[in-house]
Formats: sequence, C-alpha cells, structure tokens
Amino acid sequence: MASGLRRFVGSLSRRNLSTACANKQLIQQHDGGVGSGKSLNLYSAINQALHIALETDPRAYVFGEDVGFGGVFRCTTGLADRFGKSRVFNTPLCEQGIVGFAIGLAAMGNRAIAEIQFADYIFPAFDQIVNEAAKFRYRSGNQFNCGGLTVRAPYGAVGHGGHYHSQSPEAFFCHVPGLKVVIPRSPRQAKGLLLSCIRDPNPVVFFEPKWLYRLSVEEVPEDDYMLPLSEAEVIREGSDITLVGWGAQLSIMEQACLDAEKVCDSFSLLENVFF
Repeated sequence: MASGLRRFVGSLSRRNLSTACANKQLIQQHDGGVGSGKSLNLYSAINQALHIALETDPRAYVFGEDVGFGGVFRCTTGLADRFGKSRVFNTPLCEQGIVGFAIGLAAMGNRAIAEIQFADYIFPAFDQIVNEAAKFRYRSGNQFNCGGLTVRAPYGAVGHGGHYHSQSPEAFFCHVPGLKVVIPRSPRQAKGLLLSCIRDPNPVVFFEPKWLYRLSVEEVPEDDYMLPLSEAEVIREGSDITLVGWGAQLSIMEQACLDAEKVCDSFSLLENVFF
C-alpha cells in the first residue's frame, strides 16, 4: 500500500493474544483528552466533522451533487442552512468539473471539500486528481500547491447497488505520489481523520465505507480533535501472524482472529490431552 494510506494492523499469536484500546489511546495522545461525547453512527460523525471544519475556517467550502439538501447518505445535512449556499452548494453532474473546480479553489488558499456522490463515478475525475492535484506542487517547483483539497466519496459494497454503486477504487490512488488516501473504520476515527484530511497541507482522497454509515455506532467526542494520518493502529497484538487491512474489513479481520484463537485453544487442549 502507498504511504499515504492510513493502515490498520492486526497481529495474531497462538499463545499470546491481547486487545489494545487503540482508539482511546490515539485520541488521548493527539488531542489531549477524549472529552465529552455521545453515541453516533459513522455518517453523523462525518456530518459533525464537516460542521466543525466550516465553523473553524471561513475559507472552507463543501460542494458536490445534492449536498445542499444533505446528500443521498445525509452526510451534509444542515450545512447549507447553517453556513449558507455560498459555502455549501450543489454542482452539476460532472465529476471532472467538481474536482477541477476544487483544485482551483484550493490553489487560491481555500479549503475545498468536494464530494463525489459514489466512488464508482470518481473515474471521470481521475485525470484531474492524478495528473493535476497530485502533481501541482511538484511541477511548480513548490511555488504553488492545492494542499487544501479533500475529495470525499462513499465506497464499497452494501449487499445491493449493482456494479456502479459497489466498487472500491482506492488501490488506483494509493500508488500516486503527492496524494494521500484515507479510509476510516469507525465513527470516532471518521471524525478525527476527516478533520486531519481537511487541514492537511496535501491533497487527500477520503473514502467512506458506506456499509458502516449506519451500522457502525460508538461514543464520539463532541469537541474538535484530529487523528494522525499515515500511522498504523495495532488492534490486536501478537507475535506469529500479521494481518493488514482498512475500513469495514477490520471488523471481519478481527472476527477471523477470534475464530483462529478458538481453533488454537482447541489444538492446545488436544496437545495437553494426547501429548
């Protein structure tokens, strides 16, 4: 995986398997405390992050197809009412135009938060992201950049939606120098990582696992906090096997660790009985 992708690492050991409370440790380490929080699902955590981003930076703008009424997944609900249609606005159905406009807006020193309604339709903007946004700083000899650019897109399968609403295109972007790719695995991480992306001095593609929009729920601090990008999180510590994943797959991998632990315990019991 490219260094820009936030990686989540899990390890499995036959005889030494433990769980790390990594989320809480990360937040305490990087924002000085967890603070008061409430139970939120993932899309609500993203909505909260966008509210904070717009409130704390008058240069921040949110735009994309249907974001004005909240978007198809409701991630931008209430933004236009609170911050006005000059900062939160709908765009034409043209992904290349959305990202091209976002690059120009970011190059002028603004925080451009562009939404691609489904990640499956990010490909018309592929040239803008890969050949323009990612190379802006390099080709100008560091005289210009579009570091205030964040492209949000829901990705992945949800059990329905067909081939144009179920794709996971992150691998295409992970190999692009000058571009960061970030994928959260929980509401708490979604908020902290999205705020980090918006404030990062580099263009970022932020993929949101839509399978977790309403399924994943946890306590999320209400205050403003950020989580570090490009830093691994160890979920389960061990010594024999390393499992690497991101996004919604982390829960599946963790269940695989639990299943393997049961198998290992069964073998250990057999060893004690027969040997």
